[in-house]
Amino acid sequence: MTDAAVRMQGVSKSFGGVRALDSVDFELRRGEIQALAGGNGAGKSTLMKILRGVHQPDSGVIEVNGAPVRFASPHDAITCGIAMIFQEFSLVPTLTVAQNTFLARERRDRLGFLDDRASIEGTEQVFREMGVSIDPRKRLQDLGTAQWQLTEIAKALSQNANILIMDEPTASLAKDEADHLFALMRGLTARGISIVYVSHRIEEIFEVADRVTVLRDGKRVMTSDIGDITPEQVIEHIVGRHMESAFEWRPRAVMRTGTPLLEVRDLCVPPRLDGVSLELYEGEILGLAGLMGSGRSETARALFGIDRSQSGQIRFRGNTVDIRNPRDAIKVGIALVPEDRRQQGLVLEHSVRANLLLPLLDRFSHVGWIDDSKGAEIARGLVDRLGIKTPSIDRPVLELSGGNQQKVVLAKWMGTGPAIYVMDEPTAGVDIGTKVDIFTMIRGLADAGNGVIFISSEFPELLAVCDRVLVFRDGAVVQSLDRRDIPDEESLHLAVQGIERVSAHA
Repeated sequence: MTDAAVRMQGVSKSFGGVRALDSVDFELRRGEIQALAGGNGAGKSTLMKILRGVHQPDSGVIEVNGAPVRFASPHDAITCGIAMIFQEFSLVPTLTVAQNTFLARERRDRLGFLDDRASIEGTEQVFREMGVSIDPRKRLQDLGTAQWQLTEIAKALSQNANILIMDEPTASLAKDEADHLFALMRGLTARGISIVYVSHRIEEIFEVADRVTVLRDGKRVMTSDIGDITPEQVIEHIVGRHMESAFEWRPRAVMRTGTPLLEVRDLCVPPRLDGVSLELYEGEILGLAGLMGSGRSETARALFGIDRSQSGQIRFRGNTVDIRNPRDAIKVGIALVPEDRRQQGLVLEHSVRANLLLPLLDRFSHVGWIDDSKGAEIARGLVDRLGIKTPSIDRPVLELSGGNQQKVVLAKWMGTGPAIYVMDEPTAGVDIGTKVDIFTMIRGLADAGNGVIFISSEFPELLAVCDRVLVFRDGAVVQSLDRRDIPDEESLHLAVQGIERVSAHA
């Protein structure tokens, strides 16, 4: 009997003349965790959608447990024991854990009525096999993110799945929750279940995977046992170039004399912000560090007029400004790249062109008439400038990879030419190559004289790009650190926790 749970050979797929996969080979062994890595647009999602029956390949052969298959729909894949756990949960918050586990496959009694007791017992059995304890009667909306993730896994296993595809499963989990998930995954593979682990997080790949396959530009460029390769080599395969310099801090000359570009004094937005003060100078990249709920994102929202301040003062180039809503912020010259690009930064069903041009409509419209040709020219210029991978500017932005969606958010604001960019977790959920592109773009914006406020939960990112870091705690700035005075990541962690102070400049 073959040792391969899945074997895909010579799989190719094109969309509208754009080749998404080019003769890709992929093999998943029984009882292994194989990471699937690659940049945004590398082909990971397309390959897994073919395995799930969402797309049909233009060419190639697929075998599951040694038998040739051709899936016409996701139902065919589920019948064959293949299930996918999505980054965005496919659960209903108002239903119970048991109801979600058997959603669309509800247990029924002999008369055809819903049998809640059978669903509860079935869910309890799945959880016992998983080695976790969750009350199946609880409503999802009353549980934490980790329990949602476990319910997704239970839902898949209740379908007798022996091949799981996990798409960025730790994206919404804390470190300890991710550790518990990894332990669960190892327990599943010990039972013979095979797992494809799709992730941008290289450190997690090396923590949990047995092997790793890298795709780039629709082609498989490498498959290796995890013990035979280094994280640096994986990154180089993903992006096709050496990356050491991208994460190295480069001292920059920032003049902090004279009038600041932006000055905030005693900004209060109850209950989260309690007297935030900061200065941002022309050409400066200012990092905001702090624990969740410390006030970083709330400061970004207040500066952009989403949340109205109760007291305090905001000055732009020395002049007091009243920012009551985002329109006021845009007029001042402030742009916000929000934390959640899908919910707050994009209109997913609209085209790339429409999203790029939303803040620019007044520039190519006259008396209610829109100049489509001028708009298309502007949109294509922004696509080229940021290297957005899309078959067409008229393609719905929903169909783009996460990294390219983020580039659309960035590009639409770059088109307005703001003086200040407020970026809240701009690299969340993007691949290493796109992350480096964003770092390069941020440095370029600052070099051109713009001010950048960079919020990130990843301390290595703050240390790589920022000239100065503000430490937030309990809704206020408690420390201002010149990057030169932060010797390492541990020192920044200690400062954020309030355990030890790094020597700071005011």
